[in-house]
Amino acid sequence: MRQHDETRRGVLFGALAYGSWGVLPIYFHALEPAGPLEILAHRILWSAIFCMIFWAIRGDLGWMKSLWQHPRRLGVVTIAAYVLAVNWGIYIYAVSQDNVLESSLGYFINPIILVLIGVLVLKERMNATQWTAIGLGVLAVIVITIDYGQPPWLALLLAVSFSIYGYIKKMLGVSMGAVETMTAESVLLVPFSLGALWWISAHANNLTYLHHGLRHTLLLTFLGLITILPLTLFGAAARRLPLVITGLLQYITPIGQFLVGVLVFGEHMSRGRWIGFGIVWCALVLLTVDSLRGRRRAMSPT
Repeated sequence: MRQHDETRRGVLFGALAYGSWGVLPIYFHALEPAGPLEILAHRILWSAIFCMIFWAIRGDLGWMKSLWQHPRRLGVVTIAAYVLAVNWGIYIYAVSQDNVLESSLGYFINPIILVLIGVLVLKERMNATQWTAIGLGVLAVIVITIDYGQPPWLALLLAVSFSIYGYIKKMLGVSMGAVETMTAESVLLVPFSLGALWWISAHANNLTYLHHGLRHTLLLTFLGLITILPLTLFGAAARRLPLVITGLLQYITPIGQFLVGVLVFGEHMSRGRWIGFGIVWCALVLLTVDSLRGRRRAMSPT
């Protein structure tokens, strides 16, 4: 009974985390007239500040000292941080250009790219179902390219950058939790954040922080909380749920983005887009079924 309750809490925490990420474009739109670079810089800076406040309250910074004492692990985290910053930057730019649908496509494609990285980099063997899913992913990109008149670059860059980030995290292993990782990554990115804000102020001359009213200033400041709260919920879910359930819940995010793009921002879904998205969804169903079968085989007695 206790295990059942923990699983239910895990599903709730996971749904809240992924759901929050799904509606994040609405928050980013509310940050206008701040540009993508300023939003990215504030997200990094205030994430670092709120994370450090969190750990100061807990009185537990020993893990950070340990990280600094291991140069190889610190190097991996640093690379992961800057790849994540690229991913965030592309995502924020996509939203600012009214391409929420393309950003959702990127996160739908992400599991397919991860499987491909497993083959090309980790030399993993794929079964027929996985090969079919990858083939469908390629077909979907071709269909959407024909419809757009060009490849969906933002979606592809989002998928590839987030997949590379996932691969780097796999190299790091499970030695750090979600909030610890977010703290380390955001702290390592603070120099970039401060440099970006200085450049916007000194050269672009369009820094909006403190110049567009209290509401705007607070919204930019609370980017830190908007970033770390879903991560905290995700960490709580991951501790309570098997990977298969967590993997299923992850689709809440791109589904949420898709619905926000269509229903909230009124982005156009042409016939070609519907066909392309439909093919991607078929590929994801295949990967999900394959994952469930793999878990069932792993749990069955030999």
